[in-house]
Amino acid sequence: MLQSLLNAWRLPDLRKKLLFTAMIIAIYRLGCYIPVPGVSVDAIQEMFNTGGVFDFYNLFAGGGLERVAVFAMGIMPYITASIIMQLLTMVIPRLEALMKEGEAGQKKVNQYTRYFTVILALIQAIGFVFLFRSYGAFPPDAPLTPLRFYLIVLTLTVGTALVMWMGELITQRGIGNGISLMIFASIVSRLPSGIQKLFTLNPAYWVLMGVIAVAVVAAVVYITEGQRRIPVQYAKRVVGRKVYGGQSTYLPLRINMAGVIPVIFASSVLLFPVTLAQMTPWTWAKRLAEILGPGSWWYLVAEIVLIILFTYFYTAVQFNPIDQAENLKKYGGFVPGIRPGRPTAVYLDHVLTRITFPGALFLAAIVLLPTLLIRLLNVPFYFGGTSLLIVVGVALDTMKQMESQLLMRHYEGFLK
Repeated sequence: MLQSLLNAWRLPDLRKKLLFTAMIIAIYRLGCYIPVPGVSVDAIQEMFNTGGVFDFYNLFAGGGLERVAVFAMGIMPYITASIIMQLLTMVIPRLEALMKEGEAGQKKVNQYTRYFTVILALIQAIGFVFLFRSYGAFPPDAPLTPLRFYLIVLTLTVGTALVMWMGELITQRGIGNGISLMIFASIVSRLPSGIQKLFTLNPAYWVLMGVIAVAVVAAVVYITEGQRRIPVQYAKRVVGRKVYGGQSTYLPLRINMAGVIPVIFASSVLLFPVTLAQMTPWTWAKRLAEILGPGSWWYLVAEIVLIILFTYFYTAVQFNPIDQAENLKKYGGFVPGIRPGRPTAVYLDHVLTRITFPGALFLAAIVLLPTLLIRLLNVPFYFGGTSLLIVVGVALDTMKQMESQLLMRHYEGFLK
């Protein structure tokens, strides 16, 4: 692997992409430490002492929320807006038509997503300001004036827009998916505190945690790389004096085609309403937020259901059996024993449905694992399943992109 890294560094264009990605992530992490003016940070530490929704939200923000930093809201409003827009494309015919127009239509939908992100960020920023005031973040010598309210809301909203823009820059000009890499950087930045807590325990727990972490990483890699290979045969075609086709190949269907996206989507969908409920002054809303907060059994049940639903939803977005069957038929390909056209699409959909279900259950099991270890076995597993799954999944996807860049230039990749 060291030689592969050296090969990647020797390529000027790949080195430029790596440096650009590192620079953007460094700017993002710096923005998680620059405080918003006019807020007493010490006064809101009570929000994070008891854990719950804000501690979980703070994880995805890389600690920016507890510092009331410029990037305190992180990328979560953008993820929520993306989920809502993808769901709307299945309901609104106009958006569905735009998605089928190719790159131009996709750009238009992305523009709508950006506008919606700013609206969601503005709503959350206003809610956070009132929440901070309820915790005494504005002392009598520095009260919450209309000008200060406007400044804080504007800073938080613009911070989210900047994070969204930087994520898109990484996707376009760097290595990997920018949004996923920013969440990756936020989670990794919190790992040292988890390791520090681990060292305060009995050394026997060190070995146990190491074994569990290695087992989880190995399982994530195994399921992510697992695939069902559908045999495909191409008929021979004679064009002039040349014979084309006739070869046998396969169509790879991954067990977990959606990657870590369902976990990120499920966490974002659950965090958004719970966070808004926590911001309201009503007692019943705060009680509801506590019941549905991270770590509660109701939250875990809802998260498992959403992970399974989003796994099927995102797999359907990534792979369309009808289009795939039409492409095979167009180029003279067929699955042995299956008629081309609609029967092939039905067969592919049946296979994909069967292999996606265990992949979705695996994602849900990894997310549920830390809670079971802590509550049932009293094992202090500080590395959450959601965090570990996202870190491993994003790292694997980024390595694959670097691998493809190396293989195009006749170098051996990371995954041999």
